[in-house]
Formats: sequence, C-alpha cells, structure tokens
Amino acid sequence: MTTLFPLHKTARPALALLGLGLGLAGCQSNLDATAPAASAGPLDFTSYVAIGNSLTSGYSDGGLYNEVQAVSYPALLAQQFGTTGKGPANFVQPAFSSAKKDGSGYIKLQVVNGALAPVVPSAANSYLGEQVAYTGANPTFPSELEAYTGNQPDNLGVPGISVLSASAKASTVPLIAGAAQAYGTLNNFYQRLLPPADRGSKDYVTYIGQKNPTFFTCWLGNNDVLTYATNGGVVDPANPFSNMTDTTSFGRGYRDILSTITKAGTVKGAVANIPNVTNIPYFTTVPVATVIAGIKANPALPNAAGASLYITTGTGTVREATSADLLTLPAQSVIGTPSTTNPFPVGVGYSATQANPLPSKYVLDATEAAAVVARTAQLNTIIAKTALRFKVPVVDMSTFFTSIATRGITTNAVNNSAAFVTGNLFSLDGVHPTPRGYAVVANEWIRVINNYYGSTIPSLDPNIYRGVLLP
Repeated sequence: MTTLFPLHKTARPALALLGLGLGLAGCQSNLDATAPAASAGPLDFTSYVAIGNSLTSGYSDGGLYNEVQAVSYPALLAQQFGTTGKGPANFVQPAFSSAKKDGSGYIKLQVVNGALAPVVPSAANSYLGEQVAYTGANPTFPSELEAYTGNQPDNLGVPGISVLSASAKASTVPLIAGAAQAYGTLNNFYQRLLPPADRGSKDYVTYIGQKNPTFFTCWLGNNDVLTYATNGGVVDPANPFSNMTDTTSFGRGYRDILSTITKAGTVKGAVANIPNVTNIPYFTTVPVATVIAGIKANPALPNAAGASLYITTGTGTVREATSADLLTLPAQSVIGTPSTTNPFPVGVGYSATQANPLPSKYVLDATEAAAVVARTAQLNTIIAKTALRFKVPVVDMSTFFTSIATRGITTNAVNNSAAFVTGNLFSLDGVHPTPRGYAVVANEWIRVINNYYGSTIPSLDPNIYRGVLLP
C-alpha cells in the first residue's frame, strides 16, 4: 500500500506524451527584490517539525530517495526559516545511507523501442542500476527498507499514511484501529523510522507526540481519498485503508493529530488541506477523447470507425467510455494490449462488441470521480474547523492546485504547468512534485504563514530547482 500504482516493468507513455505542452501560464509568483528583511515575527522555528505523508517526506518519481528528500518542502521551509535568525540549527531528514542513496528506487525516463518512456525500477531490471535500500532480510515483508538509525528526524513524513491509518483513535472498528496501531508492520517507510520494539504497537500519532516542536506543519488527509482514487475506485479487501475515509473517523483522527502536535493548542503551526486529486497528471494525461480518436484512426483495426474504448465501471457495468471518466496513467500501458482470449486487434478496451473492456482499476468512472470530489470537500471542511479550534492557519492547497491545473504558474518569466513530463512541476509518477514543484509548494506555505502571523519569511526562487530529469 506504499506504492501509488501497480509497478510495471515498463510503462508505455511515450513521445506522444511529450507533446502535451507548456504554455499554460497565468498565476504569477515573482520574487520581490524590495521585500522586507527576513523576520520570524512572533514565531520560533528553532524546533520545527513536519508531519504528513509522501508529499511531506519528499517522495517523487514513484519513490523516496535522498536527492529529492533533501529538497522536500519541509527542508526548504527550514532553510527559509533559518534566514530569520530563529530557524532550526539543523533540520534532520531520515535519509538513507550513502551506499543506498536511492532508497525505494525511482522511475526514470529511458529509451524503450525507440521512444522515451518512464521505466519503473524492479528486481527484474536490476533497479535500473540504482542503489536501492531493500534489505532482502524478511521474506514475509520483501519491501523492507534499510532502518533509519540517525538522530530523531524532524521531517516525519511517511509515504502512504492517511489520517485513518495514523490514529488508532480514528476508527471504532477494532480491525482498523488495530491496523493503525500495527502500522509499523504494514508500511515499510514507517517501519524504517521505528525501533523494532515499536513496530507493531506504536501508531503514528503516538510517534509524533514524542516530539516537542516550537513550530509545526501538518499536511495529512490526501491518502484518505487518493488511495481509493488511484486504484480506480477498487477497494482492496486486504487493505483496511483502501476505501475513502468516512467523515466521522476522519474528524476523530484529525482532532487527535492536531491535539497531539499542538500540545493541546499551545504550539503554533500551520496545516494544509487536500487538493482535488482528479486534477493531477495521473488522471489527466490520458484523455478518453484522445484514446478513442486513436482507436478510430488505427488502420490495423478492422471496422475501426465503429470501434471505441470500453470500460468496466465500479458497479461492474460495461459501457463506452465518456469524457467524464478519468483514465489512470498506468492505463496507457494496458489499453490495446492483446491477450490469449482476445488477440489483437481486439486488445484491452478495443472492441465494438464490448468483449474485452478496460478493467475498473484503470479508470475512475464518472460516478467514482464525483464521489472523490465530494468527499474531499467534506474532509476539507473538517480540516478547516479543526484548524480554527486549534488556532492555526490553513494553507488552501485545494484552491492553489486547482489554479495550477487550470492556468499554470509563472515565476520570474518561467512558465510551469501541470502537464506530465513537460510541465516541470509533477514528477514521473503523475502525483508527486518534482524539486521545482516542491519549491512552489514551499512558497505557498510561506505566503500563508507570513499573512497569518505577520512574519516576513522570504520566498524561494523555484527556477533553481529541477523539473523532470531527461536522459
């Protein structure tokens, strides 16, 4: 459950994707040379702690690895906090050892069959030559990663974690509450942070309660809808956290988290809400209309003009896909592939007879997408009310990411957009930011913190951070 989509040895989004262009620009964010001197105002950042999920950890390109972890938005915030003279002397990230610097491994663009394509590291391709941190010591938990043994980290981000899985108090269902308590045996990224004695008994809220911050940031809640969405609305019966979290459990869990990290409202900080995940490249890179147009124009298909793309919806209905359905990024490597029972030209999804529809896990159908958007709004209402109760500002990432998805963002005359690969902001997993994207995110945190507390923390120049790495 710590990966966001099934690992394919070779995904197949090729050069056609690279043509999806730049040029969407509108939201202006320029650096101001006349900005006032850096000041913390009433804040004390000497012990800054960041809690959250993969976005907080610095996850990118489908993995957690030292290079991007070093420019996670909390690391960038700590750097900027330091300019006020009240920053942390040392912001500790739970990095991997230098010999295993590539951590869980990460997707690379490589030339496959004459075209550039994102390739996922695996044992079968020798992890693309990366220095990964899998120990191989536990056959029952093959994804076990090298344990972190340094000083207690200040970046406490755990990829894959949700509010429901973070707090053993969130759910009253014993199975779910127990799974949250045993989360250190289920999530390899959380496991590596814990001493062996705590791995089956310490939930994340108890873990973050061990810290005594002077300032905190919290960005949790995304996986309470994202896990369901990226699985095409398919719930894994073996994973108690794979459905969308109900509002009652989310409210209990979120209050538990903020009460713990604020020490019952005595520590200052900021929280961020949940973006509309249907706007990210994972769901926007493979438009239904483009796929259908390609099918109808394919000269290898008999009766191509009468063929189309057929999907299996969440209710098991097979029907023609519409523009309201969202195809996932991995769907691109599946659509059109033949099988033993359906040899080409009746590849997956291609059929005028609906004989071989695209499986439900590769599409967030219109009903499922609407449900995700509605639940996100409900959870964001809870976040806003809880933040008000604990007197901390909300960084409205929902509005901010929608603006980027709609108009892009320009910094010092450089255009960036939400386009896959070419937009500079989203990494090769289609979900998480690139280093430049994390710098843009950090600036939004800084803007809100300054506005709320009256501090003058300087912004970053995102242009000095990279987008997607090209071979």
